[in-house]
Amino acid sequence: MKTHYQVLIVGGGTAGIMTSSLFLRKNQSLVVAVIEPSNWHWYYPAWTLVGAGTYNYNKTKRTMASVIPKKAKWIKDRVISFDPKNNLVSTTTFKNYTYNYLIVCPGLKLDTSLVEGLPEAIDKGVVCSNYSNPNHTWRVIKNFKGGIALFTQPPKPYKCGGAPQKIMYLADEYFRKQRIMNKTKVVFATSGDALFSVPEITATLKKIVNKKRINVRFQHELKKIDSKNQIAWFKVDKDYKEMNPIYLKIIQKDELFGIKYDMIHLVPQ
Repeated sequence: MKTHYQVLIVGGGTAGIMTSSLFLRKNQSLVVAVIEPSNWHWYYPAWTLVGAGTYNYNKTKRTMASVIPKKAKWIKDRVISFDPKNNLVSTTTFKNYTYNYLIVCPGLKLDTSLVEGLPEAIDKGVVCSNYSNPNHTWRVIKNFKGGIALFTQPPKPYKCGGAPQKIMYLADEYFRKQRIMNKTKVVFATSGDALFSVPEITATLKKIVNKKRINVRFQHELKKIDSKNQIAWFKVDKDYKEMNPIYLKIIQKDELFGIKYDMIHLVPQ
């Protein structure tokens, strides 16, 4: 069995598949391999559309064999260690693979335990996340009849920098079509101090947020979820900034500030 590759890619997600395809499109003679243990490939970028009720969840799932480029070798295994000095990786089956170039894109593993109460609350009732169950997100949005629609964004790293906002804009549009905006407040609580890290994109997003009159609360880091009482608890910077201010009844408890919600979309790290 071949154990050396010119280009070795760790991870068969969207990044790994696109990268391997790009290399082989540039040069089909390259010897490329993708190390990926899963039988199934999920196209996560489409989960935002699933959560907004505009795409079929089942269409985001394909066999891994069908998406890996034909000229790339699929190594169905899991990497457990890297040895960059010797251009070598080791796998769970006790095999070693060497390379000329290594690309590491294994993705992120969600850890709901970083937010107190989230493991018990996620994907239940009015607590939803496109990152874990976009079908439930659509149920929550579809059944929302008004009140506080709270969307959150944690500190980095997390999957896809734009996803926490994309579902908010799509939900806002759906609420408008349902004619419930007169009794709805859309709130975006982000741990960051800007809408996006790229100034040009930030400028465009500001126009969208202002047009939709979305209340943006910067420097709000979600720390705890009380799903029984529907309160999201945040660590808030004392000098936090806000766009499109609205009246919200804020609850203070110790060093945390609570926002009561009627639905919440959040992002596990």
